[in-house]
Amino acid sequence: MKTLNFITGNKNKLAEVRAILGDVIDVQNQAVDVPEIQGTIEEIAKEKCRHAANAVGGPALTEDTALEFHALKGLPGPYIKSFLEALHHEGLNKMLDSFETREAEAVCTFAFSPGPGSEPIIFQGRTEGTIVRPRGPASFGWDPIFEHDGKTYAEMTKEEKNKVSHRYKALLKLQQWLAEQ
Repeated sequence: MKTLNFITGNKNKLAEVRAILGDVIDVQNQAVDVPEIQGTIEEIAKEKCRHAANAVGGPALTEDTALEFHALKGLPGPYIKSFLEALHHEGLNKMLDSFETREAEAVCTFAFSPGPGSEPIIFQGRTEGTIVRPRGPASFGWDPIFEHDGKTYAEMTKEEKNKVSHRYKALLKLQQWLAEQ
């Protein structure tokens, strides 16, 4: 396989995937409207990928991101996008104000399908961190409130983030799998 069709409408995610995988495989992009279902991170990722493979009539790679707050037993999890839209960075922080821990885990789940009717394969990466008051540019989701090793994702350079992020860890697994194919 020389080309990978990454299904996303998010230019920031596309840029990160290309930066991490660009030396290994040509990452093409298509935006496909995939349904947002409820379920576990893995169930959501697989269903998005099945739908995308059917929509493009061929191989598809999809990604789903979650942010799990330890104090809330994993919430908001895969629903972080909706929580962020409703509460913004400060509201997400306020959710944790009465808890002893602000620890969180960023989770990235890529799903790959070779085509319609195939069971998607999952590649998941996780990065431990802490939820903090917003620091750094607010240009990419919840990056300003997720701190890892003393810096928020938003305060890191793209190169720094791409060496420690949940997305990087998931893409390393995908990269290894691609090399074995």
